[in-house]
Amino acid sequence: MSEETLRSLVEERWTALEAEQITGERRLRVSHLPIVVEHDNRLAVAVDHHGHRHVLVPIPAHRRVRPGLDGPVLQLRKRPLEDDETYQTYADLACLRSDLNDLFTELCVDVLGTAEGHPANPLKALHHVLDRWKELFRTQGSPLTGEQLAGLFGELTVLCHLLEKDPSAHRLWLGPESHRHDFSSGSTAIEVKAGTAGGRRPRIHGLDQLDRPNDGSLTLVWLRLQSIPGGSLGASVVELVDRARSLCDDEGSLLELLATAGYRSADADRYRGARFLIEEERWYEVGPGFPSLTTRALVEAGLSVPVHNVEYTIDLSGDVPAPLTDDEVSQVIDDIVQEVR
Repeated sequence: MSEETLRSLVEERWTALEAEQITGERRLRVSHLPIVVEHDNRLAVAVDHHGHRHVLVPIPAHRRVRPGLDGPVLQLRKRPLEDDETYQTYADLACLRSDLNDLFTELCVDVLGTAEGHPANPLKALHHVLDRWKELFRTQGSPLTGEQLAGLFGELTVLCHLLEKDPSAHRLWLGPESHRHDFSSGSTAIEVKAGTAGGRRPRIHGLDQLDRPNDGSLTLVWLRLQSIPGGSLGASVVELVDRARSLCDDEGSLLELLATAGYRSADADRYRGARFLIEEERWYEVGPGFPSLTTRALVEAGLSVPVHNVEYTIDLSGDVPAPLTDDEVSQVIDDIVQEVR
């Protein structure tokens, strides 16, 4: 369906709905559109008690809608709707300002057209369109340094491991938001360290970075990388970003996390030539006997000292501590993704 046809269709349906009386404050007047998506469901438009316009994208009841878009202009939420014959859950995008209805129409035409072209996953289409529109207002920051790219490469490597188990696992990635651990579900945490120098000597930032969650577990992932400018060996951060986007169920939230980490799609061409080969990947349980300096250990030793901005290096070159086996690594991944479901 052409953009002009879609525009005329939604304007016509909204105008008709606005002319009808809505019987309750929590009710919607709904008009289904001739656009069929997954499970033979149809996209729809609606008008609420306040006269606000909505576009409704049908989703399975277990799917999550991206949080954070909650006014004052746009509101996105999960909404179940029921009539005498059907019960269906929708991703409900609403415009809360009637003076912006014209602009909202253009946004909705984009949503409907994109969903029509990707009927197997209309929610992903909705998120994708919202992200494209937000790009209009995104500011440009400084490009990442080589050291920062190596660190991001390490975190994305682990993120892809988690996304292979659960497409919502990007919600566990807290490193870009300066959390003390790169990945955390609350009781299970993972800290990632990557380096391009020889040996196994990760740099630890702060007294809480290797501090386990209360009644939980912490795993340190060490990746030794070889920087390979150009060529075909290894992979680039851009390739890992593309893989993570293909695996996750909400590209927009992932792109927001990447932007917070300093990576922006506009700089992708700049980063394509920076490639890394993983020479070694080891996962360690951070438990008794693991080399670390933490606030908890100082307190237990009776050495409570008010110091800040502590950095130190640990040496994992020897056979002790021993890395986790492949089965134990799989169990760590299973444990952390369980809490995102």
